[in-house]
Order: sequence, then C-alpha cells, then structure tokens
Amino acid sequence: MPELRPLICHVVYRFAVGGLENGVVNLINRLPPERWRHAVVSLTHIDAGFAARIHTSGVALHALHKPPGQGCMQWPALARLFRDLRPAIVHTRNLAALEAQAAAWWAGVPGRVHGEHGRDVEDPHGTSRKHQWMRRAYRPFVHHTIALGRELADYCRTRVGTPPERLHTIYNGVDAECFSPAQNGRAAITGCPFDDPSLWILGTVGRMLTVKSQPTLARAFVTALRDAPLLRKRVRLVFVGDGPLRAECEAVLAEAGLSDLAWFAGQRGDVPEVMRGLDGFVLPSLAEGISNTILEAMASALPVIATKVGANSELVEDGLTGHLVEAGRPDALALALRRLSESPAEARRMGQRGRDRVLAKYSLASMVRNYEAIYNCMRPPETRSSR
Repeated sequence: MPELRPLICHVVYRFAVGGLENGVVNLINRLPPERWRHAVVSLTHIDAGFAARIHTSGVALHALHKPPGQGCMQWPALARLFRDLRPAIVHTRNLAALEAQAAAWWAGVPGRVHGEHGRDVEDPHGTSRKHQWMRRAYRPFVHHTIALGRELADYCRTRVGTPPERLHTIYNGVDAECFSPAQNGRAAITGCPFDDPSLWILGTVGRMLTVKSQPTLARAFVTALRDAPLLRKRVRLVFVGDGPLRAECEAVLAEAGLSDLAWFAGQRGDVPEVMRGLDGFVLPSLAEGISNTILEAMASALPVIATKVGANSELVEDGLTGHLVEAGRPDALALALRRLSESPAEARRMGQRGRDRVLAKYSLASMVRNYEAIYNCMRPPETRSSR
C-alpha cells in the first residue's frame, strides 16, 4: 500500500543550536505524525546532539557540506536528493537556503514554501540591493512565502515583490508549559555561583556571534554599575551560549574589574531551568526575526530588555512587558538595565504581563495550526483521505 502521508523536506543552511533551527524541531515534533512525514536537509552540517531534540520517529537527516556562497553548483546534488526523497513540499528557511527552491522546481517538487525568519548582521535593515535581487530571482520558484512578523512581511511585499496572495505572516510559538515561571521565588541554576536570593540576576541566551552583540551587553553592564555603584552589591549577569564573542565579553568585564559579577555558562541544554533562575532577560541583538528566546523569557514571566530590531517591537510592549532600546547603544542599554534592576516589583509585574501576552497570542498550538493550514493547501489530492 503506498504511503499516504506527504513528506515535508525542511531545508536549512545548518542544523545546530539556534532559534530558527529550534523552530523547525518544534514544528516537526508537533505536526500530527499520522498526517505528515519529515526530512531535514542541511546545506552544510548537522549537529547530532541538537538533532536528538527531534522526537518524531522516522525523520531522515541529510548534510550536504556545501562551501560558502550562493550559486548553482549545489543544484544537481539537491535535485538528485529531492528526486530520491520525493517530497510533497520543500520548505526552505532564510536567504542562505533559498537556492534549494530552484533545485526543488528542477526536481518537480509540487509544493514549495520559503520562510523569512530574520536577516543576519551583513544586512540588518534589509537594504542590501544584492540580497533583494537574490530573493527576487528565486521568487518565481516559491509558491508560498512565510514571514515571521510584520516587518519581514512588509520587506517581502515592498522590496522583494512577493504577491500578497502568496505571502503569510506567522509568529513563532512557545511551549508555555515547558517555559513557565519559577514557583516561590527565583530557582537555582545548576552550576551558577550566584545563589544568594537577595541578588538580582539578569541574563541572556544565544550563540555568541556578531549579530547577537553580547559585547554591547557587557559594556552596558559596566556602564550601569559605574553610574549606579550601589548595584554592584546585588546585580549579577549571566551569559548562556558560546561562540567567538565570548572572549571579547570576558575582556570587557575583566578590564572593568567586574569578572566576578558575571558568569559564562556556555552552551546549555536546560534553557527552561535557566530562565527560571533569572530575574530579567536581555537580548542586545543587531538583527532578529521573531525571537524564540524573547518568547521563552516572556513565557517564563521575565521582564525583557530588547533592541528595536526585527519583530522585537511586536513582541515586547515598551514600558509594559519590558524596555526597548536602540541597537548597538551600550549607554541606552545601561539605562534600561538600571531601570529594571532598581524597580524589582515593577519588573515582576512586567514579567507577568509578558506571560499573559504569550498565552493569549503566541501559543505553540496556534503556530502549528497556521503552518499546517499552508501545507494543506499543497497536499497532494491522493493523500487527503488520510486525514
């Protein structure tokens, strides 16, 4: 008997720890397995530890180890893979994986979806004519474009020329049961040296890459404690994640004599527990789409300080669920750190408002329903009876 469940082939540039990739995992794990099958294609590499987060059985993983850059050299290998897998839908994410749409068309894949999750540090505001031209060049191969937030949807419509009938806005969802507030006060983080309940702990979570701009947070922390010396007694900073910017952050804090007031936790697999061990969350990014970590922090009832980039302003209500600041401005970020740390009662109220907002608007179930509605539009007729 032929397999009636359509195969969705999720194509990403890399499959390792990251917000975009975590969204793929959430979608695979929560789409009804009796209705869909999945494969993941990474144009570069697959991290086995991260891939273990996929709980759905039978998901095939393919790493192509391509060299950097866009181009047609990878198309034959991709087309052969698509012909072998015979997916009903190929779903690419972001510009780095968009070239796979041409190969999917070449291989005769009937359903083709592209997701815009955010821009990288090379083009944080979407002004690069080269990137706009590349997206326009691949546009004819894409049946449906999914933008994560209004700002990216506006970009796709006005700069790329995506037809409105093919453009959809979907917000990331967060598991509000997994990411939930600590009970009876802040929880202890395993391995964290800051266990005094009188402390006020601010933290950030993310790969330590240029686009995430953690050194801006380190400099803001130095400035905040210089301008408000009394905060040295109670405010602490936690960095979760790893990458090339870690050394710069450590150097900034060491030069100011504040190394003992910050903890570098490295990459962690217990982010929900880490969130429950914080009093406030900070995201100093230079560019974002819909930030999973902001949603996770809000679901954990943490007040959020974030930069005014991407869809951050759609998630964080300035003055109600946290504070928004200009990107790349340590002085502005320092002021927000002080405002949050000097008003802990209001900060807790902000955190609760943020969780209420997540429960009302950013549920994981809603996200999955919205994606499945688009996939169903492209479901082959012979498989519809399997629902």
